[in-house]
Amino acid sequence: MITPTRSPQVAFVPMRAQVARIHEVSPTFRRFTLTGPEIATVADNRLDQRFKILFPTPTAGLDAMPLDDEWYAAWRELDNDARPPMRTYTVREVRSESAEFDVDIAVHGRLGPASSWALDARPGDEIVVCVPHTGFAGDFHGGIDFRPPAGVERILIAADETALPAVSGILERFPASATGIAVIEVPHADDAAALAVPPPGVEVRVVARGQDPTGTLLVPAVQQAAETVLAPSTGSTEAFEDIDIEAGILWDVPTDAAGNPLLERGPFYAWLAGEASPIKQLRRHLVRDRGVDRRSVAFMGYWRAGRPEM
Repeated sequence: MITPTRSPQVAFVPMRAQVARIHEVSPTFRRFTLTGPEIATVADNRLDQRFKILFPTPTAGLDAMPLDDEWYAAWRELDNDARPPMRTYTVREVRSESAEFDVDIAVHGRLGPASSWALDARPGDEIVVCVPHTGFAGDFHGGIDFRPPAGVERILIAADETALPAVSGILERFPASATGIAVIEVPHADDAAALAVPPPGVEVRVVARGQDPTGTLLVPAVQQAAETVLAPSTGSTEAFEDIDIEAGILWDVPTDAAGNPLLERGPFYAWLAGEASPIKQLRRHLVRDRGVDRRSVAFMGYWRAGRPEM
């Protein structure tokens, strides 16, 4: 395979990757260790760094997938049956010295091509990944949405299992002086094994919902946590605009075009990610009911219940 020449102006590049190892982290999570000729060049940004995986299917192999800077336009031009499905995940850990990186994938059954692949994959299987590249000449690759203002004193994190790998990356990069609460809703109590260890000042609360709908326990648990990390408030004095999650994407990260926080300094920061409906409720609670400055709240609807994978 010929390795494409990488432009220093391109932040994310596609490359072939091979499954080196698979580890059952918890009842819900499988960890895939990926390797390949270019994997040593994956940038180690951690936090909630996003990347893309393109999965092979019985009708869409990887050999026709271009790996140059113009890959996305070429991918879109492929016939539907020949186009490898693409999904978004979090870079869990990078080991450049051994040309490896890890991704944790939540397995909920055969809900689509990505989840089916995660259930069936074996060492030696290949995929295409589009990852942040060390050869990029810029300062910020993008794909990181945990961007608190300087001097933040208290942090509130809310997530379901789809955002758990991102939460782990965030916890591992917290300064030792960080304080706050992270609430994560998972299907099984043993899924706590997939979480990173937080710094001493950050409390992690794992709630296991069992067979209940996603968000059943997350919303009240985060509202309770907000009572601890927020000062008393009578609510927002500004007009509050809700978001129609049926018509659009629930996603807002309060940063400028360069990825800098909109607030230069702030005492509080919230990062909310998971199924769109409970995340919408929590945004409303913080901004409208508790009067939190909306520039201090990042919220991301990773998925929508009742809809297939994108």
